[in-house]
Amino acid sequence: MNNSDLAPVLIRAVQEADSSERLVDAVQELAAAHIEESVPTLIAALGYNNPGAAVAAVDGLIAIGEPAVSPLLELIDDYNYGARAWALRALAGIGDVRALDTLLEAAKTDFSLSVRRAATRGLGTLQWHQLPPEKVESVQTQVLEALLLISQDPEWVVRYAAVTSLEILAIAIAVSLPDQESRITNQLQQMLDTDADLGVRTRVKFAQEKIQQQQHQEVFAPKRKLQETEVPEVPYRGGGRR
Repeated sequence: MNNSDLAPVLIRAVQEADSSERLVDAVQELAAAHIEESVPTLIAALGYNNPGAAVAAVDGLIAIGEPAVSPLLELIDDYNYGARAWALRALAGIGDVRALDTLLEAAKTDFSLSVRRAATRGLGTLQWHQLPPEKVESVQTQVLEALLLISQDPEWVVRYAAVTSLEILAIAIAVSLPDQESRITNQLQQMLDTDADLGVRTRVKFAQEKIQQQQHQEVFAPKRKLQETEVPEVPYRGGGRR
């Protein structure tokens, strides 16, 4: 049975599931098939108030990838904050830059901490290569400004997510925006010194270590490259017989 034949069978199984357990099983099977036609059904599963089904649906949407982005943006539920959080997790996992505006708005203004956390994580997974080269710096600056603001969120889980995304962004902008990298390292140090939550401070330390490792690699990479390209000198053994 090919995908065109399989899709209606698996979709119908989700629609006809008559128990929580069967719903989870049906969504898992549909998600595992990676069928593009299943995207609307998987998005609908995000709002079933069934965490197991939602997790499976998110995994399936991420696996489908780019074809799922436009439907997610169009069908995202503005009234069901649980479904919205799951949808943002899917968008974050895909990392498509078309979700940028949605992620920015949700991360900064949504009333639900789970939505803000998911959106904040998504700002750290954006695929910069999808942008035209001339737009990369301006968009990265926009994301940086947002993350610096979000890192002051009253909820520790959102600040934790902000640290994760700041770490990723610091590594990404080391080449494109080296002058801005210090703003991230300064903010992380401030959080390490002042944040009330131990989990956030621990995550900050980890982020600082990863950024320092990257900086170390960048410092020594040119030297290693030069050494690798140098032609070794052949010892002179004399041109004639003794």
